[in-house]
Amino acid sequence: MAPSAVDWGLAERVAIRAAGSDPFSRSYHADSLIADFDELTARAEEQVAAATGLHSLAGPARARVDDRAAWIRANIASFQRLLRPVTNRLDEKVGDGLLAPVARRAAGAEVGALLGWMSGRVLGQYDLLVIEDEDPEEQDLVHYVGTNVLALEKKYAFPPREFRQWLALHEVTHRMQFTGVPWMREHFLGLVDGMVSAVDQDPSELLGALTRAAEEVRQGRNPLDEGGVAALLSTPAQKELMEQIGGLMSLLEGHGDVTMDRAGADQIPNAVRFAQVLRQRRRQANPVIRVVQKLIGLEAKLKQYEQGERFIEAVEEVGGPDVIDRAWEDPSHLPTMAEIRDPDAWIARLGVAAPAA
Repeated sequence: MAPSAVDWGLAERVAIRAAGSDPFSRSYHADSLIADFDELTARAEEQVAAATGLHSLAGPARARVDDRAAWIRANIASFQRLLRPVTNRLDEKVGDGLLAPVARRAAGAEVGALLGWMSGRVLGQYDLLVIEDEDPEEQDLVHYVGTNVLALEKKYAFPPREFRQWLALHEVTHRMQFTGVPWMREHFLGLVDGMVSAVDQDPSELLGALTRAAEEVRQGRNPLDEGGVAALLSTPAQKELMEQIGGLMSLLEGHGDVTMDRAGADQIPNAVRFAQVLRQRRRQANPVIRVVQKLIGLEAKLKQYEQGERFIEAVEEVGGPDVIDRAWEDPSHLPTMAEIRDPDAWIARLGVAAPAA
C-alpha cells in the first residue's frame, strides 16, 4: 500500500503530546463517568424523542467516555475517511519524490497540532461518520471527553449529575437528528464529500485567494470571518456548498441547544448557568486562541449556535413550536445560510403559516 499524503501516525503522536495530561484523568472521580453517561445518555434519548418527535432508526444510543488520547484516535479515523478524496489526489501529485516524506510529515504535524489543541476543549461529540472498514461496535457512538468534563465541573462547581445530563441531551439530540431523519446522514456526508472532493491543489489558486482576501480587507471585512482558511481558498462552487453546509450546521446546532434546554427544563435547574459559562469561555478565549479559531473556521462554527437559536426562535414566533419539523421533511426544506440570517425568507419560501388556534 502506498503511503498516505498525511502521516497519520505522526499526527496521532503530535496530537497526544499537544493534548497534555490532566490530573483529573487519574482521579477517583473518573470512575463515576462511565456509569453516569451510560444511564444519562439512555435517559436523554427518551427526553429528546418526547421533545422533538424524532426517533432513532439505528437502535439505542451508546455512550463512550474517552480520555483525550482516545478522542484523538477516534477523530483521526474520521479525518482519514473525510479527507480521503483530497489525500488520494495528493498521493498522485506528490508520489514518491524526494520531498514526499517531508510533505507527509508536515501535513501530519499540522493535523496533529490541530487535534491536540481541540482535544483539550471538547466536552462531547456525536460521531456521525460511517467508516467502511471499521468494527460497527466502534461507530455511531456518543463520545464524552471525561478529563475535560471533570475539569469544568471542578472549576465552576457544577453539580456533576446535572451537568452530565445537560451534556447528554445536547449530544443525543445531534444523534437523533442524524438517525431519526432518514436522509440526513447521507445528505450531510454528500455535501461534505462534494466540498472536499472539489479541493483544487493548484498553487495558482492560493494566489487568487490572497488577492480576494486583500480586496475583502480593503472593503473593511475580515476574510476569515466566514469559515477560516477553508473558506478563503474555496472556489465559487465550493462556497455554494459551504453556504449549504453552514445553513445546515447552524440549524442543527441551534436545534440542539433549544432541545437541550426544553427536554431537561424540569430536571436541570442550573441549565441557564451552564450555558452562560460555556458562552463566556468562548468569548474569553485569549488572542492567540482567537486567531487559531479564525484560521481553522472554529469561530464561524461557534457563531452557528447563536445564529441557529435565533433562527428557531424567529420561525417559532410565526409557525409555533412544531414548525421546525418542516425542515426534516425533505433536503430542499433546509434553510440556507442566508435564510438562517433572514428567517423571514425561509418562512416565505416554505409558506409557513400560524398554527390553528
